[in-house]
Amino acid sequence: MAKSTPLYQQHLDLGAKIVDFHGFLMPLQYSGIVEEHRCVRETAGVFDLSHMGEFLVEGPDATKALNYLLTNNLENMAINDVQYNILTNEKGGIIDDILIYRLPRGYYLVVNAANIEKDKEWLTRHLSGDVTFTDLSDTTSLIAVQGKAGNSIVEQVLDMRLDGLGYYQFIDLQYKQQTIRISRTGYTGEDGLEVYLPNDLAVDFWQAIFAKGKTSQIKPIGLGARDTLRLEMRMPLYGNELTEETTPIEAGLSRFVDLTKDFIGKEALVEQIEKGVERKLIGFEMIDRGVPRTGYTITKDDQQIGVVTSGTLSPSTGKAIGLAYVDSQYAKVDQAINIQVRQKSLVAKIVKGRFVTVKRKKY
Repeated sequence: MAKSTPLYQQHLDLGAKIVDFHGFLMPLQYSGIVEEHRCVRETAGVFDLSHMGEFLVEGPDATKALNYLLTNNLENMAINDVQYNILTNEKGGIIDDILIYRLPRGYYLVVNAANIEKDKEWLTRHLSGDVTFTDLSDTTSLIAVQGKAGNSIVEQVLDMRLDGLGYYQFIDLQYKQQTIRISRTGYTGEDGLEVYLPNDLAVDFWQAIFAKGKTSQIKPIGLGARDTLRLEMRMPLYGNELTEETTPIEAGLSRFVDLTKDFIGKEALVEQIEKGVERKLIGFEMIDRGVPRTGYTITKDDQQIGVVTSGTLSPSTGKAIGLAYVDSQYAKVDQAINIQVRQKSLVAKIVKGRFVTVKRKKY
């Protein structure tokens, strides 16, 4: 039976279309994916992300123990830093991509909803030394406010400025006599904040955001627009671009792999780097008219060379865009490829970088 978040009734009251997303009843859309997408790009939008998982790893050996399981280096973190990190198996395959929060006595891990139980089993089986593991997923809600107007709205709710809170940093503070955690992170590419709070504060905080944000015309945003927003920014999605059969090297995430330390899967990744990968993750834009979708075949000279992992019609640019794995020899910028869309072979070209550009203000 699917779970509901503490904000489930709020979504129903707002007329959301509810879907079962990895065992959680979540809003797919409210007013419409395109309208919600543009709201985030133009003003700000509010997301219920309470389906995500949160773990706490503490103890004298927390850094050493976790560092052996993750590709990025925790030694580079200061307290109140947030770091993107990757959990890999012995073959270098991606078990999950996660956010790590550096606490005074340990780490706070935010994992994908679909991987909560898998990650929990892997971590508890492989963590060693003097560490404690606590699963906070069922008692924690997560509300994200994304877009240029979002930060000031959250500041109004808190009645305080967040000056000095840098990108990928967080702060713990008191709200309604309870501790909440606010990080300057997000999955849209826009400036914004993610707020972790006890379940019993979720409805209060959600309603306060909309009360303060009336003049900014903010909207609730569903999973549909969250997907198109992240795709425009070329952010990978677990289950699409990232799986246990793909590695950080293939996925273009080498910058999050620190080979100066030891970790599970390192040998496999070193071998990939030395020999070269057979396939690479690329971004592409359609030249011919048509919208690419997950699973569509990619060909070159009538030979299959890859498969689409994500695709959409970009609400920001009006162009059909996508991500795909293709044979490495074809993974070149401006390379023409063919996407098989509804039994038609449509031309696309490989492009470099993100599909849209956004700016974040400096605090």
